[in-house]
Amino acid sequence: MRRLDPHVLLSALWLFILLNIIFRDIHQFVLASHIEILLTGHYNGIEITEGLMLLGGFLIQIPIAMVLCSLLLTRRIGRPFTFLAAIVTTATLLSSPPTDIDDTFHLVIEIVALMVILWTAWMWPEHEHTAPQSDASSL
Repeated sequence: MRRLDPHVLLSALWLFILLNIIFRDIHQFVLASHIEILLTGHYNGIEITEGLMLLGGFLIQIPIAMVLCSLLLTRRIGRPFTFLAAIVTTATLLSSPPTDIDDTFHLVIEIVALMVILWTAWMWPEHEHTAPQSDASSL
């Protein structure tokens, strides 16, 4: 397997997790029963309020922001941010247990990807190599 720069690998993993979260949520809408439950204003016994929706918005911003932060932040700042974001995201995903087999499947994939994120951040080399700058005159 090709070795990737930790910045690129982390960003790709965060994007991978986001796509799994989005797909898991979207594909539930093909079930009429799921839509009917949502229309009651309750989900898994929890009332859906504006405050809860705002909290969900904040929590999903963590992996969204990490797609970009993984590319931009140095190891010194990016590594602790990555640990914190992975822990919060894992807790968020585990806070609502899956209701069916396909939700369980996506949750397992997301948790494995978060474990790879934590491993990548843990193994992130202390000395980063900068990519060579392209010389416009050589083109």
